[in-house]
Amino acid sequence: MTSTAPLAAAPTATPYWLAAVVGFGAFMEVLDTSIANVSLSHIAGSLAASQEEATWVLTSYLVANAIILPMTGWLSNVIGRRRYYIASIILFTLASVLCGLAPSLPVLIVARVLQGLAGGALQPVSQAILSDAFPQSKRGTAMAIYAMAVICGPAIGPPLGGLITDTFSWHWIFLLNAPVGVLLAIAAFRLVHDSPAQLEAQRLRRTETFTVDYLGFALIVIGMGTLQIMLDKGQQEDWLDSGFIRGCLFVSVSALLALIVWELRHPHPIVNLRLLKNRNFATSNLLIFFMGMAMFGIIVLMPQFTQSVLGYSALDAGIVMSPGALLMFCMMPLAARVATKVEPRALISVGFVVFGAGLLVTAHFTSLGLAQHQLVLMRMAQVAGIAFLMVPINMLAYVGLPPSEGGNASALLNLMRNLGSGVGISLAVSWLSRGVQMHQAQLVDRVSLLDPAYQQTIATLGRRFDIDTAHAMIAGMVQKQAMVLAYIDDYHYFALLAFLIAPLIWFAKKPPADAPPPPLVH
Repeated sequence: MTSTAPLAAAPTATPYWLAAVVGFGAFMEVLDTSIANVSLSHIAGSLAASQEEATWVLTSYLVANAIILPMTGWLSNVIGRRRYYIASIILFTLASVLCGLAPSLPVLIVARVLQGLAGGALQPVSQAILSDAFPQSKRGTAMAIYAMAVICGPAIGPPLGGLITDTFSWHWIFLLNAPVGVLLAIAAFRLVHDSPAQLEAQRLRRTETFTVDYLGFALIVIGMGTLQIMLDKGQQEDWLDSGFIRGCLFVSVSALLALIVWELRHPHPIVNLRLLKNRNFATSNLLIFFMGMAMFGIIVLMPQFTQSVLGYSALDAGIVMSPGALLMFCMMPLAARVATKVEPRALISVGFVVFGAGLLVTAHFTSLGLAQHQLVLMRMAQVAGIAFLMVPINMLAYVGLPPSEGGNASALLNLMRNLGSGVGISLAVSWLSRGVQMHQAQLVDRVSLLDPAYQQTIATLGRRFDIDTAHAMIAGMVQKQAMVLAYIDDYHYFALLAFLIAPLIWFAKKPPADAPPPPLVH
């Protein structure tokens, strides 16, 4: 006989301790998406690989992440959210150790794939855990705590990776995850418990015939994998001029279209795309995509500008980025409070407008003569509006969705943010590369040997250097000015994107006054 008594979860410890644990787990995962960027040359040299081959250390992680993200809601329901989360931390830790001890590039790439597969669960499952642990009246605060931890990862990753690599070796950017992962696994084992609703869902699933959407799984692997490879390698391969990129595009589009058709018809889909029938959820996914696109696009630009144009070290570039992350860290609790008192659609529109205005300010003042404190202020202006986007977007996303679909909804929202970030980074790099070429060609046309100003500059430099060095120095000046103009163009493009996004939120319905606070998503 099966008991009909309701299942109870083990008592949950102070939710704020739980928020700290799962928030730090998500921070560790986000950090690993960017911490290896500045160490690629060291990795390539150490493992006797080319720089191009070493970029697969980044690509393999992102591909694995993109594949697993849409399936995290289904896996949580099949395995159990608590077991899945703890297993992911343990696998992530073991894969990190394997990365740090890898004797060759192929072994490192395989370890990064395992790390990406394990890390993909740490964000969406963390959100679902916190949604269960916090009462409805406190979920806005929980989301703010979680988002504060996640936001710091992309800003801290590159300078921290550079500091660790310069001080010790690239191996330690992965090995440092080992003690942290062990502590997080122990803490999660003690603090994380499945909710009664989750336990009941698992009990009901055990009474049903177990089925796996194998075709859906295969289409996700093919479609998301080739899409992420295309985004990561596109600029390097010159986009559609490359047969490899055209092949990736064809395979990705074909697989994803087939996935949409198949999942909408499957009785137990691995990705519940039927949720997109909800207008608010569909609009929120679109906004999350564009927000990730703009936010991560500009995250790439500032460190590159400070290092490649102004000659900053990775640590100095991190110092420029850190106050912006700290500002969002401090503003997130305020945003959670404001979101409960102000019409969410209006708040989102204002947030995008403020975001775009901050990018216009950055574009207006970008030059070779910027001091570090000016760069810090520019970065803070860029991110001022972002804090007021995450909370209200999620308030609208879950209006009208059944609570049982929280895990699937979180997986889709995280997937759209990840896709947006990939597209944003690819666009930022492509626009920058093509912008430098365009502006350099325009500036070179204006640098004439017959120009009196050019002749005077050559004469001045010739008193201190030989004539060839003088010409090379002027060529370097032209190159730097072309780079500055290209960065200004990129900021203008992303500002325009932010302004165009702002009105889209009005396609969503206004949430009812008694709508509960949302589950967590960043």
